[in-house]
Amino acid sequence: MLAATAISILSSGAAYAAEGGANDALLKKLEKMEQRIQQLEAELKQKQDRPTADTDAKRAAKTASLTSTSAAAPSAEAKDAPAKSDAQKSDAQSSEKSAKSKDFIPLPPLPSASDKPILGLADSPVSGLSIGAYGEMNFGTMQNPAAGGQWQKGFDAARFVLLPTYAITPNIIFNAEIEFEHAGSGFDNDDKLHGTAEIEQLWVDFKIIDQFNWRSPGIDLVPIGYINQHHEPTQFYSVLRPALYNGLIPSTWKVPATSVYGTITEDLKYQVMLSTSNEDFGDSFDNRTEAKTVPLPGTAYVAGIDGVTALAFSRPPLGDFQQLNNAMAVSGRLDFTPTFWPGFAGSVSAYFSPNTTPRGAHDDLGNFLGRSSLTMFDAEFRYRVPDTGLEFRGEYVLAGFGHPENLRANNDSDPTNNVGKSMYGYSGEIAYHVPLGTILNSEWEAVPFYRYTYQNLQTSGFAGTDANLPTGQGQRQYHTAGFAVFPSPKIVLKATYQRVIDKSATGALSDSFLGGVGFFF
Repeated sequence: MLAATAISILSSGAAYAAEGGANDALLKKLEKMEQRIQQLEAELKQKQDRPTADTDAKRAAKTASLTSTSAAAPSAEAKDAPAKSDAQKSDAQSSEKSAKSKDFIPLPPLPSASDKPILGLADSPVSGLSIGAYGEMNFGTMQNPAAGGQWQKGFDAARFVLLPTYAITPNIIFNAEIEFEHAGSGFDNDDKLHGTAEIEQLWVDFKIIDQFNWRSPGIDLVPIGYINQHHEPTQFYSVLRPALYNGLIPSTWKVPATSVYGTITEDLKYQVMLSTSNEDFGDSFDNRTEAKTVPLPGTAYVAGIDGVTALAFSRPPLGDFQQLNNAMAVSGRLDFTPTFWPGFAGSVSAYFSPNTTPRGAHDDLGNFLGRSSLTMFDAEFRYRVPDTGLEFRGEYVLAGFGHPENLRANNDSDPTNNVGKSMYGYSGEIAYHVPLGTILNSEWEAVPFYRYTYQNLQTSGFAGTDANLPTGQGQRQYHTAGFAVFPSPKIVLKATYQRVIDKSATGALSDSFLGGVGFFF
């Protein structure tokens, strides 16, 4: 428009001069007008160039922001991210060439699914926020001891767990696990749900130095055993968790706690925890009095430690100041991954509580029970033979009681669940990893395995009002065999047969054929 105006003015001026109307003053005015037009053209060009510069600046800022977000909250599974396909590589190369030809800052490539911090599906709306998940669904048929060993089919949406993590700063990290078990929390007559919703972990980490960090008071896992702390279904090959973690180690063993942890050397890490003690009380919350004691003498209550379920029901309560004793427990763990032994990893851990007896504890005759301590020791290893598919695992667990004569199970008029001076168990497992090739654009792997487990929850040597004889049902052998198929490291399909043998009069009557689907991302 400015160019057309200039041409019109110049033409008019020339015509005017030709007709004899031109003079020096008019020529000077025309020169000034031409200079003004040139100035306006320069300003117009500057305005037209500015959006491109602004766009480039915004792209650069977005690139920096995405890079910062990725650094602040890296995906827990980023190391397992699959390689880019040929199509993705081609797209990236084309974008790069196009960017260079147009001389602007390119947008970063779209992240792969495993790099996305919200359930592996979407970018985080908040820098530092990440949400993962794990869960498992089980189905099949198993014997019911309460029905004389009758085989009964069933299905269990065993658990679905959300894993929110938020980096408040690079050195202050919030972490939680929110778990829904057995399909939910409904329990009305017309509900089809029979489960719970609970907080399994809740704490804030303060990263100080590699050698020393503090985990604030919250809900945390006792550092005993491997599966207790790494209990996602992709971490073990059977449908159900290994038998040692179904009572002898009460997985998932969550407690009110605080701890310190760090790296001693490249090969050695540690954790030391102070927590609320386990309690020898396995009854419902309704049976806790307002004084925070067990029911008054004359009213029976269920033991938390016994020779059938071990420590499964002795875990301390997590909410509303419902603890039944003042004892604090201490536990610790050393993890080692020796660099001189590739493929090998293991740990040793211990737990001690000076007293597990709840307030007001009594036998069925009304006699009050004294203190009893609990000491535990665990050692485990995992070994993947280098350059082969062969894998070995092994574990040993021991629990000892300071005064078993004061345990409720030995004073409840039920001689079948008695507890001795100690409980122990051990297991050995062999597995082999078989590559299945590329299926559905993923590298599949099958892992057949066999695990043998023995545990004795009723050793001799106790003393109480019940008969001083173990019944045998706490002395069990588990033969567990099957296979796990991994379409991806983040998902597993399982099939397991488990044979259970004990020394009770009827036998265990607890065999099972189970299938399962598990995930962790």
